[in-house]
Amino acid sequence: MVTSNFDYFAPTTLDEATSLLSKYRGEAKVLAGGHSLIPIMKLRLAEPGVLVDIGGIEGLSYIKAIGGGVSIGSMTTYRELATSSVVQSNYPLLADAAGKVADLQVRNRGTIGGSLAHSDPAGDIPAVILAIGGVVVARTRRSSREINIDRFPVDLLTTALRDNEIITEIKLPGLASGTGTAYSKFHQPASHYAITGVAAVITVSDGVCTDARVAVTGAGDKATRARRTERILKGKELTTVVIRRAASRAAAEVEDALNEDIHASAEYRVHLTQVHAGHAIEQAAAAAG
Repeated sequence: MVTSNFDYFAPTTLDEATSLLSKYRGEAKVLAGGHSLIPIMKLRLAEPGVLVDIGGIEGLSYIKAIGGGVSIGSMTTYRELATSSVVQSNYPLLADAAGKVADLQVRNRGTIGGSLAHSDPAGDIPAVILAIGGVVVARTRRSSREINIDRFPVDLLTTALRDNEIITEIKLPGLASGTGTAYSKFHQPASHYAITGVAAVITVSDGVCTDARVAVTGAGDKATRARRTERILKGKELTTVVIRRAASRAAAEVEDALNEDIHASAEYRVHLTQVHAGHAIEQAAAAAG
């Protein structure tokens, strides 16, 4: 498998990169680690005429604790996320998920910004960031804007990112005291893509769930919030019965837009969603204390 022909640019500044995207708007794609874009180019699912490689731009790889939250540069790799003490202490599910992406070679090259921009329906990181919350910072040649993560995934391999924008940063909120997190997935054994995965961020106070964010990946055409599942959890003591009911609701929420392929039938994905929603919610609740 080979890609179609394209022109390649390797800018060394953001200004140069965004100018190239503006000049070749509609033709250009941003290349970060390349582990998502290049494979679909080889399959001719994407045929950009121009690649803008941002790997040589300094200052886009960092993890900083700021104002109670954490800011992450878009070129931060999965390995850096998995091994960061800041991520491990603030968002254990993100460190856990990043450490389970594919293999070591991919984790050394693949980036958080690339994963969010690519929005693979079986990707781990989009669902985890949805469960945490926060904003994606996108920049053009003239301006920048913040996109709420809830509005970022739009459709299959499609996001709210405009074709002249580059993701520069992901801003994650601080989690309240009494919050636990977990990510549970059933993966394809060769690629480690999630056939179905569920991320949960649960806050408990005086034995009652005061907040919940649950996101599902692998089941449909994009990572999605399971909002009705969240409503079942809020205001309740997280007993086994409540968790089972919430897991069942999570499975029902994905039924309208299910993937079906050589890896799993639609029916099996419903089952997996229920199982892993139960695991993720139970583990997050236990971590919340």
